[in-house]
Amino acid sequence: MAVLDPIKPTILATRVIPNVDRGLAAKLELRDDQRSIALVTCDIDDSLYVSLDEATKMADVEVVYAHSFYAGSAHASGPLSGEIIGILAAPDPAEARAGLAACIDYAENRAWFQAADEAGELAFFAHTISQIGSYLSSEGGVPVGTSMAYLIAPPLEATFALDAALKVADVEIAVWFAPPSETNFSGGYLVGEQSAVTAACAAFRDAVVDVAAAPREV
Repeated sequence: MAVLDPIKPTILATRVIPNVDRGLAAKLELRDDQRSIALVTCDIDDSLYVSLDEATKMADVEVVYAHSFYAGSAHASGPLSGEIIGILAAPDPAEARAGLAACIDYAENRAWFQAADEAGELAFFAHTISQIGSYLSSEGGVPVGTSMAYLIAPPLEATFALDAALKVADVEIAVWFAPPSETNFSGGYLVGEQSAVTAACAAFRDAVVDVAAAPREV
């Protein structure tokens, strides 16, 4: 593996429930018009988070549950658990399946981590989203359609690189993920004009790679 090679997520399991039990619907806090749900697990959590958001832009779906598992996919509860579970709610099975298909396509073809070292042991996520959907809008506390840099790395690397990203472009930090997260990473959401968040992503990437190449600085 070379530096900046992609580290692609794997969708592990999916199911659509066409008419969810109303007792379970109540626990999920579904509205009366949300009759169907789609379930998905993945071995990389942040890849799925942005892919769930993409689903909200491509189908009449809403992310009603998304959560990372503690300690990451290496310590998953089963072979199909991975690092995260996501649940999309929809008015009918067709929309649930459309949202699920959009989520899977984005995860497999766009939402990739990258290697910061040749061993592929230090991974990071520097992903530009030109217009966020309803899920990341809610999570970030910013309007739908905002441009966002979704930035994740191990704790020291993320802290150092977020500082670099904030200084290089006219962006604001909407959310900071203090270390450690459930999967022992850190990062944040930076928002601004699309050109600015693209520049912030590049600065974050370069800073993480810099730490990987020379970890100790005195």
